[in-house]
Amino acid sequence: MDYNLKQIEILKTSEKLFAEKGFDGTSIRDIAKVADINIAMISYYFGSKEKLLEALIFYRVSNFRMILENLQAEKIKPVEKIKKFVASYIDMIYQKKDIYQIIHFEIVNQKRACDFSVFSEIKKKNLLLLENIIAEGQKTNEFKLISNPHLIPAIIIGSFSQVYNNKKYYYELLNFKSEKEFENYILNDFKEDITNVILGMLIK
Repeated sequence: MDYNLKQIEILKTSEKLFAEKGFDGTSIRDIAKVADINIAMISYYFGSKEKLLEALIFYRVSNFRMILENLQAEKIKPVEKIKKFVASYIDMIYQKKDIYQIIHFEIVNQKRACDFSVFSEIKKKNLLLLENIIAEGQKTNEFKLISNPHLIPAIIIGSFSQVYNNKKYYYELLNFKSEKEFENYILNDFKEDITNVILGMLIK
C-alpha cells in the first residue's frame, strides 16, 4: 500500500509512542497530540488502534522483500548473496528495532485480536526468496542440503534480540564504554559472527 505523507507521519508517531509507552499505554489521543492532527483523521485513515498497528507492521517490514528480490537477481555467487542477506537483515532489524519489539510483545502476549496474517505472509514470501538463494548454491555444489532454512531468520533475529535486550550485560562483558561502541559491535563484529554461523549451516 502507498501511504501519503500524513499517513506516514501518523505511522511514525505511533511507532515511537508504542515503543516508549506500549500499545496499551498509548491512546489515539496521544498519537494525535504528538502528530499535531485531529483524532478523527486517524480513524478516517486507519479505523481502530489495532488496525493502525497492523498498518504500521506492514509499512515497516514489507520493503525487505524488494531487497531480497534484488539480491536474488544479482550476478554474484550464492555465498556472497547469503553474506549480503545476513548483513541486510541485521541492518533492517537494528534500524527498525522499535517495531520488532512491538511485534514480539503483541505476538507473545496475544492480548488483542490483531491480525498478524499479513506479517506472516510477508515472512513466508521472504523465506521463499531465501530458499531460492540456498537452492542456487546447492545446484552449484557450494551448499549442502538442509531441511531447516526457516531457522536462519530465527537465528539472526533471536541472536540480535538476545544481545540487544541484554545490552547492560554485553557492555560489561565486552568492556564497552559508549553506545557508539555497542553500535559498532552490532554492525561489524556481531554481523560477521552471525554470518559465519549461517554459512556454517550451509557450506559443505
